[in-house]
Amino acid sequence: MINISYKKDIIIKEIKISGHANFAEFGKDIVCAAVSSIVTTTINNILSLDNKAIKYEDNDGYILITNEDNEMADKLLNNMLSMLNELAEDYPKNIKIGG
Repeated sequence: MINISYKKDIIIKEIKISGHANFAEFGKDIVCAAVSSIVTTTINNILSLDNKAIKYEDNDGYILITNEDNEMADKLLNNMLSMLNELAEDYPKNIKIGG
């Protein structure tokens, strides 16, 4: 299961994503691919607009995103969480999101 947690104050401070969806075999898992695509696109968009807006760590099956108090990053991270929530509604056995 992919576990997604976040810390929010006035803005999103931190997002942790860990685990694997286990929806299908490695290389054919559409849930993992969707999560990876959403997260990678969001990170790249934020960094293209302001390369100091966030810090992130990416290890196999684990991503940590830290917002450096940037409002633009907050908007894009909220959008990312919204897309991940929609995906979690379709695949509740594979994705869990908690605050």
